[in-house]
Amino acid sequence: MIYPNNFEQKIGFNEIRTLLHEHCLSTLGREQVDSMEFSTDTAQVNRWLAEVREFRRIQEGAEPFPLDNVFDVRASVARIRLEGTYMEESELFDLKRSLETIIAIVKFLSAGDELPNGDIQHTYPALYALADGVATFPILVQRISQIIDKFGKMRDSASPDLLQIRRELAHMESSISRTLNRILQSAQSEGVVDRDVTPTMRDGRLVIPVAPGMKRKISGIVHDESATGKTVFIEPTEVVEANNKIRELENEERKEIIRILREFAKLVRPHIREILDSYHFLALIDFIRAKAELARMFKAIEPEVGTEPYVDFIRAIHP
Repeated sequence: MIYPNNFEQKIGFNEIRTLLHEHCLSTLGREQVDSMEFSTDTAQVNRWLAEVREFRRIQEGAEPFPLDNVFDVRASVARIRLEGTYMEESELFDLKRSLETIIAIVKFLSAGDELPNGDIQHTYPALYALADGVATFPILVQRISQIIDKFGKMRDSASPDLLQIRRELAHMESSISRTLNRILQSAQSEGVVDRDVTPTMRDGRLVIPVAPGMKRKISGIVHDESATGKTVFIEPTEVVEANNKIRELENEERKEIIRILREFAKLVRPHIREILDSYHFLALIDFIRAKAELARMFKAIEPEVGTEPYVDFIRAIHP
């Protein structure tokens, strides 16, 4: 029991929480900061101190700790519990990178020296105790890499149908571009549009910018006009049908992407609980790192914690 109930406010501990928040890399760690409580359990307190002590050693070592990509996609993962739901491409990309981080951290903390009896003497035993048993998902990471590229977009090769659709799209877009350029060059030679005008996009359709007084010189559909009213955007009749076809192909592309994402969600769905548990581990690591950073910033000294109700502050200062 902590006495008085407002002990945290009395000692200004809210300032420590604020500083810890600032040193966390993600909402994962910040949630741990928000939920942390004082403890009277000596063993628990010493475990917490050991975790921070070991992370300070990591920070002072030559080998960088693999905490590059920390993304909180728990809500996205939990959402696909329902059949038929899926994660978007950007969410899969973040899932992949954060799972790679978890894999790398577990590997880092599993390092140690082999003893004569075959056991491993881990370099960071307190942190390894957190990593031991954490599920990693290399097969899911590999599968995401097969369908999502390094920019977080669906690969053309994610499915044969998607590859075919995108090839047709590229062909149609190239054809429209050639037709528009031909029409534009003709209009420029006739003085209908300025020499520096180029085709542009309006509502997903390639159009030609034209002065309002010249819009009847080009046969087509007026889709929009500029905010000043000095330019109208015409889709020439010759490319209307091709633009419609592009719209159809884009719809087919989106449907195929969703189909692929739904298929991938089926692979993830059986492992949702374990994935969320792994993110809890990532949250703890983010939290411990923040404490170690704060300790380093304050040049803090680790206290000796015993079981007796005795406090001895030597040249102590309020942080």
